[in-house]
Amino acid sequence: MKTQIIQLASRPEGLPTQDNFKLAEVELAKLNDKQVLVKNLWMSVDPYMRGRMIDRKSYIAPFALGEALEGGAIGEVIESNNPAFPVGSKVSSMLGWRSHFVSDGEGLTLLPETQLNESHFLGVMGMPGMTAWTGLTRIAQLKTGETLFVSAASGAVGSVACQIGKLMGARVVASVGSDEKAEHLKALGVDAVINYKTCGDLNTALAQAAPEGIDVYFENVGGEHLSAALNHMKDYGRIAVCGMIAQYNDTAPTPGPANLAQIIIKKLKLEGFIVFDHWAHYSEFAKQMGTWLAQGEIKPEQTIYEGLSQAPEAFIGLFEGKNRGKMLVKLG
Repeated sequence: MKTQIIQLASRPEGLPTQDNFKLAEVELAKLNDKQVLVKNLWMSVDPYMRGRMIDRKSYIAPFALGEALEGGAIGEVIESNNPAFPVGSKVSSMLGWRSHFVSDGEGLTLLPETQLNESHFLGVMGMPGMTAWTGLTRIAQLKTGETLFVSAASGAVGSVACQIGKLMGARVVASVGSDEKAEHLKALGVDAVINYKTCGDLNTALAQAAPEGIDVYFENVGGEHLSAALNHMKDYGRIAVCGMIAQYNDTAPTPGPANLAQIIIKKLKLEGFIVFDHWAHYSEFAKQMGTWLAQGEIKPEQTIYEGLSQAPEAFIGLFEGKNRGKMLVKLG
């Protein structure tokens, strides 16, 4: 049989366009012993994928031109020669951006029996949720009564970080790019929300939102947000650096904030992290997140595009602020 795939047709310069992607069909080999055929049901698009479209050394290999892209996916086993993955099993993999694939089981994880929609294992129960939990609990070690600032707070990671922050007893300040997103976060219990596109001066707006200063900054954006956060961090504050989406499409190096000396003056701890380095703690996270979801204390957010052909549009939409919560593609 054939599978549809999305290839990287060319390397983007600046914001990706549809021309950087190509929908193609390739023939799949017949199943050998111990192999399974998986039909993808859901796939994830994530900001980190933009870095893999650049041919440079990083913490993960770049995508190859003319090859299928990769990313988190949830699928169903529809043919099986492997007793560990019987027909009907739901599995997670990193083989998104394609409708079907053949696997010998390596890299496949059986989803647990649960009442949750399987799509949540790409969002609040998957990498984004784990990233938010890791940044707050293991990197920044947020404490009850502290003030937490979250940038890109309506995104897949940021929206979960805001909710976890409230559950951990923090006062949460958030930054988003629209009034609609701001109102939604307030409805989730976030204490103060800044629309950075309309607030005028972000530094002044942050001073008003966090008049006593910031203990923990969950960094998703970089640039002006990092500069403003440094100005308002308390002594011995902690910054968990998850991403810097403001720079992902830059075509030239971006100058760093002019106030980096605040790191020394305020004795700050600033630590970048990659969630895969902390995956040994996934079971601890999943137990806690599962409890929060069952009790209705975390409200998962999703933005869904329909069909594999819409995956490039969904990905580009990440950088245009079109998602609230996790950006997903539902495959037909």
